[in-house]
Amino acid sequence: MIAPFRSRASSASVPAPAADDGVVRIGLPALIAQHHAAESLQLKPGQIRALGSGVYRSPFKGRGMEFDEVRPYMQGDDVRILDWRVTARTGRPHTKLFREERERAVLLWLDLRAAMFFATQGAFKAVRAAQAAALLGWCAVRQGDRLGALLFSEESHIELRPKRGKPPLLHLLSRIAEHPAWQTRAPGLDAKADAEALNLSLARLRRVAQPGSLIVLLSDFAHLDGQGSAHLGQLARHNDIVLADIHDPLEAELPPPGRYRVGDGRDFLALATENPQLRERYRLRFIAQQAELRQLCRRHGMTLLPLGTADDPLAALQQGLGVRA
Repeated sequence: MIAPFRSRASSASVPAPAADDGVVRIGLPALIAQHHAAESLQLKPGQIRALGSGVYRSPFKGRGMEFDEVRPYMQGDDVRILDWRVTARTGRPHTKLFREERERAVLLWLDLRAAMFFATQGAFKAVRAAQAAALLGWCAVRQGDRLGALLFSEESHIELRPKRGKPPLLHLLSRIAEHPAWQTRAPGLDAKADAEALNLSLARLRRVAQPGSLIVLLSDFAHLDGQGSAHLGQLARHNDIVLADIHDPLEAELPPPGRYRVGDGRDFLALATENPQLRERYRLRFIAQQAELRQLCRRHGMTLLPLGTADDPLAALQQGLGVRA
């Protein structure tokens, strides 16, 4: 939403980025091109590790176990998996046998609200989210997982049910690249309305997510409130949850003291950053928001994966998923 910073006093202008240069939007060819890079990623049980301040670990629960058959108890069987109904009916102990499910559903939840079309460095948050979604999608297909997605903005919600194979992935990538949010920016909503859009999408996600799924949420989590946190907690009870928190350096700290003219190509405003108290309040607010997000993840066993607009999405995913580059 905002072009790179420049001082109002500066006489040098900053050229606006082209519409298809991977900075303010991304096309289908660029998303398909993530195919080879995704070969260095893994979405397997035990691979995810959350990094950063207050290190904690949230391994995948693994693909679910599907009931196969019941057989008579044999010495050494785990008594916790005895089939008590069959045991009571026959008078002899019987054990349940399970087999590992061959497929797992991977769901990508992609935030395309107005706030995601913003950056002062690197590329728009929406671009980074789309690149990460493509990498994860190619990885899931390579591993034989079923892939689904929920794309949402202030004005639309698109649900793609999990399916296996390359054609569903290509369909998903085309829906990302052709989403109306890239062409028509929705007007900024107030905090309450923005939170309602997010909560509606999370409620939809709860309806389509099957237990045992891996769900990756790609968002800046702007205006995540108590209701949204409750939705995430319910999802985390039966699924592996990864929060890919996408942020811009400006959101963490204001630029050096001065006066800046910023804009989105149509409207401009002046940003004054000389006040030290304002700078400190701004910095502490971001720290508090991040602390709340980390606490939420710890409480529900979710994984927090930071991704900056100036970061390489592949490197960030490799680090966050515990994969050696």
